[in-house]
Amino acid sequence: MLGKYFSKNKNRVYLPGEEIKVDRTLSFHRGSMGRDNDPLSVCRNRMGIAIAGFCAVYLLIAVKLFNLCVLSGIRNEENSHKVSNIQNPIRRADIIDRNGTIIATSLPTVNLYAKPHKVLNPEKAANELAKILPELKAEDILKKLHSKSKFVYLKRNLTPSQQYQINYLGIPGLDFENGEKRVYPHKNLFAHIIGKTNIDNEGISGLEKALNDRLTSSNISLQLSVDVSVQDTIRLHLMEGMKKYKALGAMAILMDVNTSEVISMVSLPDYDPNLNRTKNERAMFNMATKGVYEPGSVLKIFNTAMSLESGKVKVSDRFDATEPLKLKYNTIRDYRGENRWLSVPEILVYSSNIGSARMALKVGGVEQRNFLEKLGFFDKLDIEVAEQGYPLVPGKWGEGTVASVAYGYGVAVSPLHVISGYSAMVNGGIYHSPSLLKGSPKGKDGYRVISFNTSKSMRKLMRLVVTDGSGKGANVKGYEVGGKTGTANKISENGKYIDKKVRTTFVSAFPISDPKYALIVMMDEPKALKETWGFVTAGWNSVPVASKIISAIAPQLNLKANYDLDELRRQRIIDASYQR
Repeated sequence: MLGKYFSKNKNRVYLPGEEIKVDRTLSFHRGSMGRDNDPLSVCRNRMGIAIAGFCAVYLLIAVKLFNLCVLSGIRNEENSHKVSNIQNPIRRADIIDRNGTIIATSLPTVNLYAKPHKVLNPEKAANELAKILPELKAEDILKKLHSKSKFVYLKRNLTPSQQYQINYLGIPGLDFENGEKRVYPHKNLFAHIIGKTNIDNEGISGLEKALNDRLTSSNISLQLSVDVSVQDTIRLHLMEGMKKYKALGAMAILMDVNTSEVISMVSLPDYDPNLNRTKNERAMFNMATKGVYEPGSVLKIFNTAMSLESGKVKVSDRFDATEPLKLKYNTIRDYRGENRWLSVPEILVYSSNIGSARMALKVGGVEQRNFLEKLGFFDKLDIEVAEQGYPLVPGKWGEGTVASVAYGYGVAVSPLHVISGYSAMVNGGIYHSPSLLKGSPKGKDGYRVISFNTSKSMRKLMRLVVTDGSGKGANVKGYEVGGKTGTANKISENGKYIDKKVRTTFVSAFPISDPKYALIVMMDEPKALKETWGFVTAGWNSVPVASKIISAIAPQLNLKANYDLDELRRQRIIDASYQR
């Protein structure tokens, strides 16, 4: 009976449910669905590959970040010395003042040019460009576009907006050129020192011209000896003085007496070097270095120093000034003379022409000429500006020349000549060539022109001129000013001196007992005012202007005021009386 259940007969009859039993030996046979093709295993394998891929990507990102943030910084630090070798796109170096303030720099810009033979419709191009560049006329542009030249400039120094609009036109034959534009942030302030460049950024005046090779051969900033704040203060007070006394022009130079470095140099009127054209031609003239003038009585400083240095004149000597000095070709008189015998200090204090001439004649013309020559009065100065005047000196040095030079006529030099020589008179006797560069070797290569004792005597005499003479208006409390005034008549076109048309000068040093700075102020044709009682001499105009300048700049120069106790006590009493 059981046999029928295990029978191999094809016609066998199965019990209910028996026909759906599965042969487990065939369930996972390699021929049908093996272990590797199990859906669960395949899913697991793919997830593993995906995770490995993500890990690889994140690892790559991490390595890249590490390289950029860490290794790159280390390499930059190790190779920082190579940064200086990177070429600067700006081809002209900056100019800075003694404190590092920029006074001239170059900015990248774009120039528009055309290749006329490639412009398909010149008339349309000219009209479109004139709309974008209103400062240009369409006919002028068209004329250039009809030019036979292969290359013409249409407009330099485009703004970014102008460049975009022109580029948007898509006119064939128009293109842009990278360039640079010289910019002067302080406008007129350093006009006569810095000068300016032309449209091709080449120096055409001032320091820009004189040092053009230096400025275009190095990217290192050129540092000057001038001080922006001091320059601004001096210019402000000089402009006020020029306006007040209705002068045609004015000039001031501030110099370090121990190095002859120029701290400030102002010539008025001036101009804005950022502008292409200047209507006032006089504004282009640098009175400080280009102009050569007969200095007037300020030359008595050098006459006195020469006389004392020669040993033929002593401070205690006296000279006859009771009457005019008659020479072969001229007669020398004093302006408001004392009409008596005068000592050497009195000759300087009262600015006696007669006394100065007698001193010079006693010393002799040979020594006088040699002394002025040592001070550079016969040569053009070695200063870093293009505009320099050549001194005018007489060919013959006779008795009349000796006498006239002694009180300030017969020799014409620039104000820079005067203040450079004056610095040597008060700094201990060492002459240094003036310079506009900070730390210039000129300040170390001076030579002696007078002895220390003569210089010491000159300091005392200069102080007397301010306390008792024509320089009283510059006796700034606390700063011990010493100096000398000078008033010289101007010469007309026919070679004759003009009355009431003068140049007035005041040259000074402070503090005179231990000089640090020298200041020269000159005014061209100041007018007589009611408050000057009709006078136009230096004591009434150049001196008060210099006084205001010294009062303002002394604190800027870190000079501590040194008040005498009696003066301070007296000032306190006066102040207290006003407070009541």
